[in-house]
Amino acid sequence: MPYPSPPRTPSGARRRTLLASAAGAVLLVGCSSGSGDSDGRTTGGGPSLTERARARAARDSEGLVGRYDAVLAAHPVLAELLGPLRAAAVRHVEAFGGRAPGTSGTSGPDDGSSRAPEAGKAAPSASVPPGVPPKEKDAVAELAAAERELADRRSKALLDVPGELARLLASVAAAGAAHAYLLTEGAK
Repeated sequence: MPYPSPPRTPSGARRRTLLASAAGAVLLVGCSSGSGDSDGRTTGGGPSLTERARARAARDSEGLVGRYDAVLAAHPVLAELLGPLRAAAVRHVEAFGGRAPGTSGTSGPDDGSSRAPEAGKAAPSASVPPGVPPKEKDAVAELAAAERELADRRSKALLDVPGELARLLASVAAAGAAHAYLLTEGAK
């Protein structure tokens, strides 16, 4: 015995089709430039939102490189741990269009191999730069906190900038979070 047909057949578009169309329309509207100022230019001819955000990100990364340099000056034995992370921070400065400190050809801890710790020497240098904890473990923990704070700030800032810069901020924020993790593990 055949089943009877449903009492009413839906006429017009189905609910799933309507929802998919609405979602697609929202995505298209969200991806369009909207008001025509997709580059974020200000009307007064000043720097755009994107340019200001990029400059701030470069300055933040420069500050982080400076912190790495101060810790390495106070605790050269940490060069193996901090060298690659500092080099990544230098690349972040350059990615944001800034000029990284210490890249003029002077020897520095860029890759971790430029400073080989002397055998058995773990004592910090005679003069610890201001703001650097005298204990290596505390200095690394402070760097981890700085990386974490900057990664969090960049994660929030990427919501306010367009396309490529948002992707770059997200990538650098993820790298900063990974650095914070590695520094936390290195401080143990």
